[in-house]
Amino acid sequence: MAGSLGDLGGLLRQAKKMQKEVAEMQDKLANKTYEGKAGGGAVTVTISGSYDFKGIKIDAEVVDSDDVEMLEDMVGVAIKDALQQVVADSADSMKGVTGGMGLPGMPGIPGM
Repeated sequence: MAGSLGDLGGLLRQAKKMQKEVAEMQDKLANKTYEGKAGGGAVTVTISGSYDFKGIKIDAEVVDSDDVEMLEDMVGVAIKDALQQVVADSADSMKGVTGGMGLPGMPGIPGM
């Protein structure tokens, strides 16, 4: 029984270490920015690694009052592109910390 308690203590220390590393990695990712682009760069959306909107740039050449739907589509594509970059970067970064284990509460966007 004493051996199993020692193993439990080691497991708890390891879990605490992993929790600290995950928090540090999330902070690091939150400070990064990602640019999603559409229309060959005509629309660029910038977000942080914590999914905070930072900005949008739209090339004046793609602004056509007769085709607002196209511009709306490009904005949507640019947003999705940026979000996919955050999710991919987060997953790659966390693999190193968690040893590839999926952990509850880790970032991800359903349907992407």
